[in-house]
Amino acid sequence: MSRTTALASFHPAIVAAVALAALAALAPSAHAQSSPWVYRARAVNIDPADKDKTGLGLSLSRKTIPELDFSYFLTPNWATELILTVPQRHKLYSNGTRIGTVKHLPPTLTLQYHFNPEGTFRPYVGAGLNYTSFSGVHFDPAVQTALQPTIKKHSIGLAAQAGFDVMLDKQWSINVDVKKIQMDTEVRAKGVNVGKFKIDPLLVGVGVGYRF
Repeated sequence: MSRTTALASFHPAIVAAVALAALAALAPSAHAQSSPWVYRARAVNIDPADKDKTGLGLSLSRKTIPELDFSYFLTPNWATELILTVPQRHKLYSNGTRIGTVKHLPPTLTLQYHFNPEGTFRPYVGAGLNYTSFSGVHFDPAVQTALQPTIKKHSIGLAAQAGFDVMLDKQWSINVDVKKIQMDTEVRAKGVNVGKFKIDPLLVGVGVGYRF
């Protein structure tokens, strides 16, 4: 199968992690009595929007994945969140017929505003950037022979977020989180660009959080 274009010379997920660390270093030390770090583990359902512009009727399978995130509270109301997972494999369809599989890794960095930081119920909204790396692209042999398809291997887009924490005590919480992410790739057949496949998934997650 044809190789896709190479990734950028540096990984945006590393840049996101460095940015999070820099924000933490610059943040005021107003949380002496309460740690600014919150770690969460979620089960997240990925529901792709599948806005196909190639004419091939492309779509990806839905999937539930594990997700980890690391939040740092700059103030009681403002926090940054780095959202991580491991590469996830999806089935790829054309007009309802499976034609292959693809993996993606979508780290996301958001800035959040928390409305009720001292209460038991703590809603928040957030916005930021998503970087997606596509890998492990495999097309069925008949499709590979007929079209010799390839896809662009990285995507950068905006991310919007809303959710809430329900505090069980001073450290443990239950979390519900919804994110909408801009994610797309360009599709080529026999070296010719045939259009853009906009995945733009909705991610709905439920999990637990712990404040150190």
